[in-house]
Amino acid sequence: MKKINIDEVREFIAAQSMETKIYIGGDSERVHLKEGLFVDYTLAIVVHIDGNHGAKVFGEVQREKDHGYDNVEKPRFRLMNEVYKIAELYLALHDVLETREVEVHLDINPSQMHGSSCVINEAVGYIKGVCNVVPMVKPRAFAASYAADRLKEILSTQQLYKIAA
Repeated sequence: MKKINIDEVREFIAAQSMETKIYIGGDSERVHLKEGLFVDYTLAIVVHIDGNHGAKVFGEVQREKDHGYDNVEKPRFRLMNEVYKIAELYLALHDVLETREVEVHLDINPSQMHGSSCVINEAVGYIKGVCNVVPMVKPRAFAASYAADRLKEILSTQQLYKIAA
């Protein structure tokens, strides 16, 4: 699956004005395949040019074996792994993000009615501690909830097209 070219992202961000806003988010989904159970982690970087001139989206999907550590209703391991990957991406871009407006978006719903709420405190605390940013969660986390979701669809379609060609 396609990987983010960090150098390309860094160069693109550095070439933008200081009014450009950066949103980093991710999403994960369990996938049942013939070979077993896997997790697709989708990471997205949305570069909102000048804060009002459209955006460029960078992203990737990482597929990993699901080792079955999670409870289906409370997917703690998968969600925290997603948070670690988002923080790692933030740190890879940190020096070009320093003086810009940056938001980290987590695909976590704080409502106790949703399974993702089981990691809300740990996830928010981890991002605050590692990235020094207060993350956005649902419903204000569009880079995770929408951009990463849509990006996975697009990248999956491109991958299927390559296989068919």
